[in-house]
Amino acid sequence: MIKDGVDPSKWPWWAITLVLVGIAFAYAVIVNPKYNDAFIYLLGGVAVTLRVTISAYVLATIIGLLVGLARVSKNPIIYNAATLYVEVIRGIPMIVLILYFAYAFIPIVVEGIHGIGNLGLALLPASGFFYGVANLSIRSIPAEVRGILALAVGYGAFEAEVFRAGIQSIGKGQMEAAKSLGMTYLQSMRYVILPQAIRRVLPPLGNDFIAMLKDSALLTVLAINELTQLSRLRRASTFQIIEVFNVVAFMYLSMTLVLSAGVRWLEKRMKIEE
Repeated sequence: MIKDGVDPSKWPWWAITLVLVGIAFAYAVIVNPKYNDAFIYLLGGVAVTLRVTISAYVLATIIGLLVGLARVSKNPIIYNAATLYVEVIRGIPMIVLILYFAYAFIPIVVEGIHGIGNLGLALLPASGFFYGVANLSIRSIPAEVRGILALAVGYGAFEAEVFRAGIQSIGKGQMEAAKSLGMTYLQSMRYVILPQAIRRVLPPLGNDFIAMLKDSALLTVLAINELTQLSRLRRASTFQIIEVFNVVAFMYLSMTLVLSAGVRWLEKRMKIEE
């Protein structure tokens, strides 16, 4: 029986369940030495995970914006080059892309840089710059940098489609109106189309950030000391499998829940202001 207009069936039981689980887990971390030690050990991995995710996401957003603009370009060369990038990258599993970028693409780039350095030294033997370029080592490029670049290139293709959809959702009449005022195509994009498109794509961009945070766990294949890699090291050294993986799962869940709440708030705000 419902009293005072309160219907228990409409309560957010999923949220209540998560809160209770969180309280129980916090209690376990406080009173159980195994959970406490694992939690303290893995905190460093949270910092690395966030650093990698934020760095890769900023690069992916820049790549996505540029490629998204190219995807709506009327220039056939620019359009087809952008489309080729999007289709190829989206068709490769992220873990394969990470391995390829770290162990194939980066070495190829370094070899190309070596060639430029050797050519420069042939022309300017006393040049310190070309000497440094010619002696650049593959090992001098940290695994974390390779992982960040791989995630950025991988997610750049998805961000490109988000930006493309956002740009195309703006009525064509607005571009025509901007041009009638004497604006060039670039000016129309910068001052009229993009401000509205970016506002519309903010929620899906937030969802992609959450997805990237979870996919950063794939960087464990490069032995980067992010959260998943540290959990593997902790498990191997202590054999505390249940405790370690409970902690790492809780940490990922906590970060994604906070970010999801932020995305829902952003979506609600966007709807209110429209």
